[in-house]
Amino acid sequence: MEDFLQQLNDSQRDAVLYNEGPSLVIAGAGAGKTRVLTYKIAYLLKNGISPYNILALTFTNKAAREMKSRIAAIVDENIARRLWMGTFHSIFSGILRREAENFGFRPDFTIYDSQDSRNLIKAIIKEKGLDDKIYRPPAVQSRISLVKNTLITPEKYEKDRELIADDHFHKKERTHEIYSAYWNRCRTAGVMDFDDLLLYTCLLFKGKPEILERYRNQFRFILVDEYQDTNSVQHEIVRQLAADHHRICVVGDDAQSIYSFRGANIGNILNFRNVYPESKLFKLEQNYRSTQTIVDAANSLIEKNKEQIPKTIFSKNDAGEKIRILSAYSDYEEGYNVANRIAEMRMLHRYDYNDFVILYRTNAQSRIFEEALRKINIPYRIYGGLSFYQRKEVKDVIAYMRLIANPNDEEALKRVINYPTRGIGETTLAKIIGAAALQEVSLWEVLSNPLGYNLNISSGTAKKLETFQSLINRFIEINASQNACELGREIVRKTGLISELYADRTPEGLSCVQNVEELVNSLYEFVTSRLEEGRSDVKLGDFLAEISLLTDQDTDKNEQVSRVTMMTIHAAKGLEFKNVFVVGLEENLFPSELRRNNPKEIEEERRLFYVAITRAEKNVILSYAKNRFRNGQPQMCSPSRFIRDINPDYLHLPGSPAFESTNNRVSSHFPKETARTFHTNPQKFRQIKDEPDAKQTQTVGDLSVGNTIRHERFGRGKIVELTGESENAKASVVFESFGKKQLLLKFAKFEIIE
Repeated sequence: MEDFLQQLNDSQRDAVLYNEGPSLVIAGAGAGKTRVLTYKIAYLLKNGISPYNILALTFTNKAAREMKSRIAAIVDENIARRLWMGTFHSIFSGILRREAENFGFRPDFTIYDSQDSRNLIKAIIKEKGLDDKIYRPPAVQSRISLVKNTLITPEKYEKDRELIADDHFHKKERTHEIYSAYWNRCRTAGVMDFDDLLLYTCLLFKGKPEILERYRNQFRFILVDEYQDTNSVQHEIVRQLAADHHRICVVGDDAQSIYSFRGANIGNILNFRNVYPESKLFKLEQNYRSTQTIVDAANSLIEKNKEQIPKTIFSKNDAGEKIRILSAYSDYEEGYNVANRIAEMRMLHRYDYNDFVILYRTNAQSRIFEEALRKINIPYRIYGGLSFYQRKEVKDVIAYMRLIANPNDEEALKRVINYPTRGIGETTLAKIIGAAALQEVSLWEVLSNPLGYNLNISSGTAKKLETFQSLINRFIEINASQNACELGREIVRKTGLISELYADRTPEGLSCVQNVEELVNSLYEFVTSRLEEGRSDVKLGDFLAEISLLTDQDTDKNEQVSRVTMMTIHAAKGLEFKNVFVVGLEENLFPSELRRNNPKEIEEERRLFYVAITRAEKNVILSYAKNRFRNGQPQMCSPSRFIRDINPDYLHLPGSPAFESTNNRVSSHFPKETARTFHTNPQKFRQIKDEPDAKQTQTVGDLSVGNTIRHERFGRGKIVELTGESENAKASVVFESFGKKQLLLKFAKFEIIE
């Protein structure tokens, strides 16, 4: 026994050895909390405690499997196998099956997944004759989940004045009826959803004291991992089981509480010692993962939060490099800055691509980095999500684009003909497909002339098909006369796609909106860059051809291939990498625009940034852009307040290697450079006098060879050559991040710096 205890430091060993009463183990990032939980269980087993009497609760099956495997390496594998260890949902679903008849269910009850639940809610909304544009199934589902996780049944919901008032304010006053119907339908069908597994456990223990007593006597030792992520119902179940003996150990880090949108309540860990006044506090403060500088920087950041359990995390690793700040003029340049820095670090320090991760606040941000990495042939993978152009809402918009570029595209037509819902159901679509196959024509041909192809449909359905056809034909006309960017904006507006997504105010729904807006941004960038290159006739087909290369890029599923990882910060919790890039560090993006006015939510955003920094072993690089495209338009950005929360002693703030500037200087004030905007007015160019040899000149209008400019997307650059006249005047510019580019001046958007 002494052998495995010798592998612990003093703080870890103290936490493992204390088992007489309640204990709170606060484990900083990289401090070995999993080792403490594992060794604590092994210690109990070695001291004769039966695995039958130990309950260990985790948040993922993976964590439970890894811990069991480690325990099995210390004690007998057969003993480890008999532990009551698993996720909250898996453990308590097992208990519910054993006790099902005590609360009106059969032991073989089925469990609805998220889509099953949503389908039932959707059916109830339809049956009640409610407007599904107001009572959006995803939003109603989210509401029901939230109240279940705060121990609110339908009966309590109807009596809760605050909930009812909130529903009235949002014009969803019949939400409680939907909840009640959903609850009853699930009981009638003998099913539970994931939230029910916990709620019914809590209700069972409360309503059947003799059953609760039985499990209290069985579970003499209770251990809970990631306690900062527990919600109200999980906290209550644990409290119920530990109420008599108080032999409970919870492990977590309040500084990494980042899941309030899922119902997690940081108060559970902050108030643990109030619930158990006799509890002992153990702090695991040595970080084994990161350099001293990264740890010190993270400490200086998180100390700005008021809601926390004070601790001082330290590292005995090398001091390491300071945290670097990358400043870009635009989000477009940011992508290339990061890609180039990865290539440089890999070359200089011989890192594998697997040693790098790019972390962002929202999924929509991945698009620019995907494209930048591809341009310089750096392999990557999207962790815990899809590549940008593979996300459903993005593919929906692209399907409209494909149909406009080619109305005979059958798969595109089938995808969008009834999305958003326009009353053209599966039966009608099947008739169209059948008629097209019979006559050997495209679906579009049949849809355009239903009577000519003897389509057996009602006059109402015929009218709906005509409306859809008119919509697509209108888009086709726009595509013929305007550039693709204007068409993209029209598609997301006129089809109702953006309205459909905006109606869903859940975090998932808002992420979908951001992704569609980012698609419009990518279309804008595509059109703008080609106009500047002198290609005036930029059509939708050009854009579709470009992104088709992106959508097929992840065909190699061999995980042995070294790749740069990209993911949201939420998805990165629990992971570690040698080199971490945290991007998009701007106000209204990180911290999120939706959370900036709530002090508690700002503290959670700061904790999220803390999680991002502490994923790193060797290097942290923070990046922000001064301009970011939103809704197809550039918007000025301010660096995130969180950069200023870090002690500047731990930051490396170099000037640009190519230009002496204040671009990368981060402080409480961000100096603005004096600049003259260069107006790209075609009339101005027509007024320039023709010269006999006009192929190459030293000046065009206000521009001269040698000028430094700042481009809307490419950032800073120097003009090395001017050629052409009037509307054909061009400038060759060497940009810091993009190398040499030629710009058609009548379309170029930049300002003269010097």
